[in-house]
Amino acid sequence: MMNLMVESSITLVNSWTNLIESESGVADVHVDEYMRSFSGDVISRACFGSNYSEGEEIFLKLRELQEQMSKKVFLSGIPVIRYLPTKNNRETWRLQKEVRSLIMKVVKERKEGASQNNLLQMIIEGATNSDFGQDETDRFIVDNCKNIYLAGYETTAVSATWTLMLLASNPEWQQRVRSEVLEICADQMPNADMVRKMKTLTMVIHESLRLYPPVPIVSREAFQDMKFGDINVPKGVNVWTLMVSLHQDPDLWGPDANIFKPERFANGVNGACKLPYVYMPFGVGPRTCLGQNFAMVELKILLALIVSNFSFSLSPKYRHSPALKLIIEPEDGVNLLIKKL
Repeated sequence: MMNLMVESSITLVNSWTNLIESESGVADVHVDEYMRSFSGDVISRACFGSNYSEGEEIFLKLRELQEQMSKKVFLSGIPVIRYLPTKNNRETWRLQKEVRSLIMKVVKERKEGASQNNLLQMIIEGATNSDFGQDETDRFIVDNCKNIYLAGYETTAVSATWTLMLLASNPEWQQRVRSEVLEICADQMPNADMVRKMKTLTMVIHESLRLYPPVPIVSREAFQDMKFGDINVPKGVNVWTLMVSLHQDPDLWGPDANIFKPERFANGVNGACKLPYVYMPFGVGPRTCLGQNFAMVELKILLALIVSNFSFSLSPKYRHSPALKLIIEPEDGVNLLIKKL
């Protein structure tokens, strides 16, 4: 799996190297799409047994669907709103139909071909061997593929983008990460043992996820009547927790809660704040993200290869524009001035 991540990272490094050479040594790069291509390639090969280009149409349609759904995220708690034929809902239904058609086309091709050892094959076999009817089987497959997209593609790409922005804004930390990676890896490609030793890079990623948690809201349903302080929560009510409010609360993190300060994680997550459970970019408890270790390794390999091959700073084109689109992403993207080392 790590070799797959390294290969996808090398593809990105080679692409940037060629771009820099064509631009006479410095390239102004809109990094967002490169991060999505990298993340899409990894998740496509790891979970679906194909590369990003083969499934690009599905990824693009799913991104359209994500952006459409983000327009009504704060209305989702209203029980009947999803069933009303509003303009937004009609567009959402159209995109859902297109995504379903594209995914089921891939599934049909996979069923007719040789069996492969990947997550899609496991999803197909799990659905086929169940007691579901045909409609339920198809829905199970499509819904799981959509979940993999959001959990394993978009969130990782956006996290990498925000981390590059923070490293570009803080050249001393960029250099510290670079020095660590070069010392650990020397002239070799990262492996599992090397990744485990990258403490500085881990601190930077943790701090990036604290400031820009990719999933901004954690929702839980009350299974019984509850009370939080003076607030009564009836059974069946969805309780939303805003990650940014927890991750940047000065009472929990100190007066520098809004400042990029990776050293706060020098002793791990437990030593970073007064209540470790308030740090949950991957959720917390029994519903913690199953792919968090996969995502952390993926980010470390990608960022290690980027900082060891390039130096970068913010482009004059960059405008800080965090936006909520189901995930927290830079609305205007991130442009970096990149040079080859």
